[in-house]
Amino acid sequence: MGKAAKGSRKGKKAWRPDITTNHVDDYFDESIRDAIIGKASDTKSTDSEATDRPKKKQKASIIPVVEVEPPGCSFYPSFEACQDSFALVVASGMQKIYKKELGPQPLLETIPGEAIANEDDGALSWTAAFPDEVWEHTFSFLPTNVDRHAVALVCRSWYQIERLSRRKIFVGNCYAVAPVAAVRRFPEVRVATIKGKPSFVELLYTDWGGGAEMWIQSMANGWPLLEELRLKRMVVSDDCLKLIARSFKNFRVLSLAFCEGFSAAGLAAIAANCRNLEALDLHQYKVKKNCINWISHFPESFTSLVTLNIACLDGEMNVSTLERLVSRCPYLKTLRLNHVTPLEKLVGLLHRAPQLVDLGIGILIGEGYPGFFSKLESAFAHLKHLKNLFWKAGPLYLPAIYPICEGLTTLHLFESSIKAPELAKVVCQCKNLQQLWIRDLIEDDGLIAVASSCKLLRKLQIVRSDLPYCPLTEIGLIAVSSGCVMLESVLYFCRQMTNSALLTIANNCPNLTCFRLCITKPYTPDYITQEPLDAGFGAIVESCKDLRRLSISGLLTDRVFITIGASANRLEWLSVCCAGDGDAGLHYILSGCRKLRMLEIRKCPFGIKALLDNADKLKTMRCLWMSSCSVTLGECRLLAKKIPRLNVEVIDETGGGPVHSRRDHFPVEKLYIYNTFTGPRLDAPPSVLTVW
Repeated sequence: MGKAAKGSRKGKKAWRPDITTNHVDDYFDESIRDAIIGKASDTKSTDSEATDRPKKKQKASIIPVVEVEPPGCSFYPSFEACQDSFALVVASGMQKIYKKELGPQPLLETIPGEAIANEDDGALSWTAAFPDEVWEHTFSFLPTNVDRHAVALVCRSWYQIERLSRRKIFVGNCYAVAPVAAVRRFPEVRVATIKGKPSFVELLYTDWGGGAEMWIQSMANGWPLLEELRLKRMVVSDDCLKLIARSFKNFRVLSLAFCEGFSAAGLAAIAANCRNLEALDLHQYKVKKNCINWISHFPESFTSLVTLNIACLDGEMNVSTLERLVSRCPYLKTLRLNHVTPLEKLVGLLHRAPQLVDLGIGILIGEGYPGFFSKLESAFAHLKHLKNLFWKAGPLYLPAIYPICEGLTTLHLFESSIKAPELAKVVCQCKNLQQLWIRDLIEDDGLIAVASSCKLLRKLQIVRSDLPYCPLTEIGLIAVSSGCVMLESVLYFCRQMTNSALLTIANNCPNLTCFRLCITKPYTPDYITQEPLDAGFGAIVESCKDLRRLSISGLLTDRVFITIGASANRLEWLSVCCAGDGDAGLHYILSGCRKLRMLEIRKCPFGIKALLDNADKLKTMRCLWMSSCSVTLGECRLLAKKIPRLNVEVIDETGGGPVHSRRDHFPVEKLYIYNTFTGPRLDAPPSVLTVW
C-alpha cells in the first residue's frame, strides 16, 4: 500500500481554538469506572467522535494540574503525602480493631500480645497488592515502637511482616514479659534495650531483683546476630558478660547503666572476644576490685573502639596499656576516665586522641611538676572537636579548660566541689552550652551568669550538695528562664518558691518537656503569701503543652491535681511528694492524664480506692510506686483480684512472714504495681511479697 496522501492544512487554524478535551476525560473516567465494576467499555469509532464534536465555539477549559492522572502518566508524590496516605491506611485498620473491642493495650511497647485483627470480608485484602518487602521497607520509616505496635495489630499479614522486620526492641520492665516470649516474638532483633529496677529512690539501692541471666541466656539462644545490648539498673554477673562475649560474633555495643554484680574479670572476657566492639559504656557503678588488668585483653589488632566509658572503675589503672589502646583506635570519640587519673599521664592521653568529642576526667592525683599547667592547657587546646566535658576534678586545674569552653555544648560538674565564683568564670565563656549538670554550689549568682551567657541552654540539672542548707532560691531559676528561652528540661533543688515565680517560668519557657522542682522542706508554701503552690504548678501544666515529665513539691492541695488531670495531656511521668487532701487527688490524676505511664507517690494521703475506680488506666501504665501512703494489705488484695494482669508487690523489710499469713488490716509501707504478661515472678527476694 502507498502512503496516504497528506490532508490539506487549509482551515485548520479556524477550528483549532474550538478544540476541547472533555470527551477524552469522559472516556478515561468511564474506562476506569467500567474496569472497577468489571464491565467492558464500548469503544467509540473515530467517525462518531467527529460527529459528536460540538460545533458551538467554547472557551478553553482550565484544567487543574494533575488532579487525576490518565493511564501511562508518571506521578511522584511528596514524602509528606506518602506519610499521610500510610497514616490513613493504618488508621483505617486500627478503627476495625477498636470496633472489635480489643480493649486498651498493655504498657509494654514491644510485645503487643497475640490479639490481632482478622482479614474478614476482604476488608484488608489490599494488603496483598504489594510484596512483603515493600511493607517491610515502609514500616522502617515508623519512628517509634508504639507506631510499629499499632501496625502489628492491623491484620495478620502485617503482624507477621512487622514481627520479622523488627530490628530493635525496648522493654521498660524486665518482668513485664518472659524473655523467651520476647525472643520468639521478634526473632531478627539486632538492638535490645532492657530495664530492670525502676528509678524510684526507694528501690534503686535495695535488693529487689532485676537479674539479667534469663534475658541474656534467651538472647544467646535466639538472637545470634545481636549487635547492641543496653541494660539499665540490672544485676549482671561475670558469667553473663562471658556468655555475651562468646555468643554474639558481630557484637558491637555494650552499655551497662546503674548495673551491678560484675567485675573486671567479666570485662576482660568482653575485651578478649568481642573483636568488633565499638562502644563499652559503664555508667554509675563501682566495679568490683580484682587483680586483672582487663584492658590488656584487647588484642593488639583491635582498632574499632568509638566509645570507652570506664568512669565507674575503682582503683588506679594501667595507664600505659590504656595509652596504647587509645593510640590504635583512630575513631575514638568518647573517653571517660575513672576517678583516679595521674596528672602526668593525662596529658599523654589527650595528645593521643585529638579527635575526641566527649571527655570525662576524674580526680587528678599528684602535684604535678613545674610547667605542668601549661602542658595541660596546651593538651586541652589540642582537642579541636570537643563538645562534651565531664569534670570531677577540683578548681585548681579548671582554668586549663578555658581554651575549649566556647565550643562546649555539654558541661557536667555533678561530682565536682567547685564553688560559685569559679563556676561563674567557666560558664561565662560557654556561649554555645546546651546542657549544664551542676550542684547547688553554683548559687543564684552563678545562675544569673548562666542566664546572661548561655543563651542556647536547653537542659539544666541542679542537685543537692553536702551543705547543711540549700543555697538556691527562686531567683536563680527565674533568671535562667528569662535568659535561656530555649530551655526544655529542668531539675532544680531549692529551699523556697513562690506562685508568681512559677508563673513567670511558665510564661518564659512554654517549650518545657521536663520540669522537676524539689523544695527541700516538705509542705513549704509560697513563702511570701503563705498560700499553697497550686496556682504556680497549674500555670506550668497549662502553659507547657508538651510536658512529658513533672515532679511537684511544696504545700499542694487537690486543686493542683484537678489542673494536672485536665491539662497534662502528654504527661508520661509524674512524681508527687507530700501533697493532696485525700483520694480525690489521685482520682483526678488517673481519670485524666491520657498518656500517663509512670506514677510515683510518696507521703501522700492516697489509698487504693482511686486505683480500684480507675482500673482501666492501670492496665495502660507501666508502673506505679506508693510509699508512706494510706494503704492496707486487704486493699492490695482487692486490687490484685480486680486486675489479674497486675503484679502487686509489697516491699516489707521487717521480716513479718509470708503474705498469706497476714491480716487485711496490715499497713503497707511500700507498694510497687506493674503490668506483666508472665504473672508473679519467681526470683523475688524475701523482702518482696507478691499479693494475689
